[in-house]
Amino acid sequence: MNRRRDSLIVLGAMAIAPLAALAQQPGKVWRVGFLAPRSRPDSFDSDTYGVFQTSMRELGYVEGKNLVIEWRFADNKLDRLPELAAEMVRLKVDVIVTSSSPSTRAAQKVTTTIPIVMMGAGDPVGTGLVKSLARPGGNITGVSNITGELGPKRLELMLELMPKLTRAAFLMSVADPVRTRLLEIIQAAGQKRRVEILPVNAWTPQEIDSAFTLLSQQKAGALIVSLNPLFIQQRNRIAELSARHWLPCITPDRIFAEAGCLMSYGSSLADDWRRTATYVERIFKGAKPADLPVEQPTKFELVINGKTAKALGLTIPQSLLTSADKVIE
Repeated sequence: MNRRRDSLIVLGAMAIAPLAALAQQPGKVWRVGFLAPRSRPDSFDSDTYGVFQTSMRELGYVEGKNLVIEWRFADNKLDRLPELAAEMVRLKVDVIVTSSSPSTRAAQKVTTTIPIVMMGAGDPVGTGLVKSLARPGGNITGVSNITGELGPKRLELMLELMPKLTRAAFLMSVADPVRTRLLEIIQAAGQKRRVEILPVNAWTPQEIDSAFTLLSQQKAGALIVSLNPLFIQQRNRIAELSARHWLPCITPDRIFAEAGCLMSYGSSLADDWRRTATYVERIFKGAKPADLPVEQPTKFELVINGKTAKALGLTIPQSLLTSADKVIE
């Protein structure tokens, strides 16, 4: 009798075992859904999304062995995101990783049970993605950005290089749910420094081309680029157009400066994707999204492309050279 009772106790414990125990099961193949609003990269090796792949591998999760990543890209068509998110629910993925606010919102609308790890969503509390940064509640957590707060800093850096600047453009995306707030912040900063801020929106590669033509006609003296998946993917094109239109630009990540843009100031996207991978691993091991605080960047770097400055006929002041984390020659 006692043996039978002990067996029932063991079976009962197994039935309610936490996910942490399941994470240790040998032979478990984890399935991750990855939802992005932009198009699929030509090569993950040269794309920031590839950092997520590499980071998962470094944590012991190897595609084809114990990990499957279901990549889904909306090709810059936001109306495709809901169906792609619903497809992940049908696939019964263990975790959904989202790039940007629109992707996170689409995933939020189709599931309240599958954990969602966001990367790059701006103001997740204000947009209703989480209850608070410290205790998100629900099924969403991850890495947020503070790109709005960095807008005035990028303007100051551009003014340090171009003190006579009176008109600057702000490139943003119509898909960003906090775009109005971002514009208000940077326009307020511009008003204080007597710099007119011209807003321009783009959501496709073709619209980026049109934006530069418009800014050239409006005689903008510089360009501030906001953080957006499309702009990241099109960084080479942005650098090319900036040079063609003689429009110095400051951008949110060093990969833009490395592509040929004049300057970048912001957190490291590569670091953000590494941290995103650690969230996924913690969820695999049993952590609940509701209990995992949303992280925001705390380290920011300034990168200057010296070659681009010379091509634009600009002299980098010593103050910027001293404060720069890297100068590309």
